[in-house]
Amino acid sequence: MSRQRKSGGRAAARTPFRPPSIKPKRESLGDEPQAGGAPPAKGRRGRPRPEPAPAATTKLHKALADAGLGSRRELEEWILAGRVSVNGEPAHVGQRVGPQDKVRVNGKLVHLRFADRRPRVLLYHKPEGEIVSRDDPQGRTSVFGKLPRIGGGRWIAVGRLDFNSCGLLLFTSDGALADRLMHPRSGIEREYAVRVVGELSLAAKERLVQGIELEDGVAHFGRLVEGGGEGTNRWYRVTLTEGRNREVRRMFEAVGITVSRLMRVRYGPVQLPPRLKRGMVLELSPAEVSALIKQLPAASLRSVPAPDDGEMSEETEA
Repeated sequence: MSRQRKSGGRAAARTPFRPPSIKPKRESLGDEPQAGGAPPAKGRRGRPRPEPAPAATTKLHKALADAGLGSRRELEEWILAGRVSVNGEPAHVGQRVGPQDKVRVNGKLVHLRFADRRPRVLLYHKPEGEIVSRDDPQGRTSVFGKLPRIGGGRWIAVGRLDFNSCGLLLFTSDGALADRLMHPRSGIEREYAVRVVGELSLAAKERLVQGIELEDGVAHFGRLVEGGGEGTNRWYRVTLTEGRNREVRRMFEAVGITVSRLMRVRYGPVQLPPRLKRGMVLELSPAEVSALIKQLPAASLRSVPAPDDGEMSEETEA
């Protein structure tokens, strides 16, 4: 079952027991080095020293993303901008790092973890009047102030919603997972409940489904279904497989219809639970996270640039 978990982990329990010491065996005459060969390196107890295992390395932008510092695309931009250094030298895209390297972002030392960590995923029911950004010059309420603390990283927003929009927002601790959820090539469907002023004509519906020209290219709904309503207020359910800036609102405006309320009700396979009230957070269980990941396309989605980069982008999906 889903649950909200407190940040931080339980410290490892100390034990009063020690493993028994093992006395080394005496060396036999057979341990003499063979002629023509170098004698093996000996430890303090006369046993051969094992060769040190090579340190595991990973690409820098992936290590930073796995630490929850952002998405891979944004972190590559940070590297190109000179905001990341490795061992006191400017980093470069594609560079590999290991546990022995000292990585700094904006001059601040970052503690990277190279062991696999299980991604965490949050569901948040965003109300109107909150911004999906950590920094806002106007001082408006941020959704990030409503999330539980996370040790050793930060929450990454999967897509964004406009200040005046509400509904389902996903957050994850894993930058690679955020990339897979947001990347246009993944084709993940978003569903919205839209209240408009007026009623769509048949011709307007056909334009919205077949394709309508916007200033940043053609856009179309995958589905458009009537959802009822009375008087001048009408509800529709629409779906998109991309997250361009205020796309839903701009599409309706293009056919002369004003959106009075916009609510995201689904992101891919994740529905907005009825029990998740406005301003509430729900964390998926490990089993639910695993089930979500299994339903996503393959991870090789990085060759096509994405216009929507979640919390790190200036754009909002709806």
